[in-house]
Amino acid sequence: MDRSEVSERLTGVLVSELGLDASKITDEAHFEEDLDVDSLGVVELLMALEDEFDVKIPDDEAESIMTVGQAVDLVHQKLS
Repeated sequence: MDRSEVSERLTGVLVSELGLDASKITDEAHFEEDLDVDSLGVVELLMALEDEFDVKIPDDEAESIMTVGQAVDLVHQKLS
């Protein structure tokens, strides 16, 4: 799966799971500052991503995810 497919599916998860506006979701968008996703929302998102992509995201890696692009890169890396 290429990075653009990961990005598209991740955007779908953000819209369906967290009710975010798809037009605000960019690689540069910061979860807490730009998308108003609190730390609990980020945890929920990571659990949804683990289910969506059938990957495991350890806590130490999850703590470093601040932007949509970082989440896309991490999932893409795990699928490679």
